[in-house]
Amino acid sequence: MTDARIATPLTELVGVRHPLVQTGMGWVAGPRLVSAAANAGALGILGSATMTVEQLRAAVREVKSRTGAPFGVNLRADAGDAAERVRVVIDEGVAVASFALAPSRELIARLKDAGVLVIPSVGARRHAEKVAAWGADAVVVQGGEGGGHTGSVATTVLLPQVVDAVGIPVIAAGGFCDGRGLVAALAYGAAGIAMGTRFLLTSDSTVPRAVQDRYLRADVRDITVTTKVDGLPHRMLRSELVAALERSGRAAALLRAVRHAASFRKLSGLSWPRMVRDGLAMKHGKELSWSQVLLAANTPMLLRASMVEGRTDLGVMASGQVAGLIEDLPSCAELVERIMAEAAHTLRALPGPAHDASW
Repeated sequence: MTDARIATPLTELVGVRHPLVQTGMGWVAGPRLVSAAANAGALGILGSATMTVEQLRAAVREVKSRTGAPFGVNLRADAGDAAERVRVVIDEGVAVASFALAPSRELIARLKDAGVLVIPSVGARRHAEKVAAWGADAVVVQGGEGGGHTGSVATTVLLPQVVDAVGIPVIAAGGFCDGRGLVAALAYGAAGIAMGTRFLLTSDSTVPRAVQDRYLRADVRDITVTTKVDGLPHRMLRSELVAALERSGRAAALLRAVRHAASFRKLSGLSWPRMVRDGLAMKHGKELSWSQVLLAANTPMLLRASMVEGRTDLGVMASGQVAGLIEDLPSCAELVERIMAEAAHTLRALPGPAHDASW
């Protein structure tokens, strides 16, 4: 067992032992995975977009019953009930609020006034500059290698741009799974790394084993980017379903989207007016067409089919390119220990004066 630690602005800001973040993946980052990541010394983040407000409060309380370490909640800034979810985060004393879309200046101020750290995720330098100017405490920068909704700029190009542009801690995401990647990110000026696929592929993950096995069999060529799920670039494993979506015409795609929207409404408890308001927020925030807004209803249900129900034939499997490098399912504790040991070894092996892995 190793005591290797690397203190960075991220560990000092949040109070975690290691500069590692487990991202807030919908249907995946539930209480079991988040508490396991937190107990291992990483920053675990609950994925709340697929939860009702009541489920979110229950999930937060379950994490708190499993760990005394800091953790976070990922929120949708454009959700119609965002204010209610923020209230849960504040009331329950959650340490960190993360966002997949940039939160407003007012939302950031409300959270910070309550003592909650705000860490949005961005995919462009200008977005990082905006949230930094509005008071964000840190920012996660995801390059095109990352899973789920993603951009086209590689992490190795985007990360130094953002590090040079903002004066807050920058967490690198997209393409990371080991200690060598952590050291590389630190060399670029990052304060840590965030990983989704690597934490999804652990024994603490609730993702069905058949789905995990599908990830483990993939190589880097088996991970693709498609716009056919919800109209936006989405990185995922190639599958028969993805091939079928790529072949489907506009009418079939819209019909499927409406059907999935109805299913998600029933599952989530959202009313049609609330879903329309959320759609409007998405449309205005991202300048989407109405067809894309309808297609966005595909995502929660298609992800649920795989990540919850284990249906690799009916669901999509969001994935970073690093899935092609991952071959095992360690526990979160084993994974974090391994990454930190690898990082310490990598630092010691660098040419020049001896390196102290405790800094």
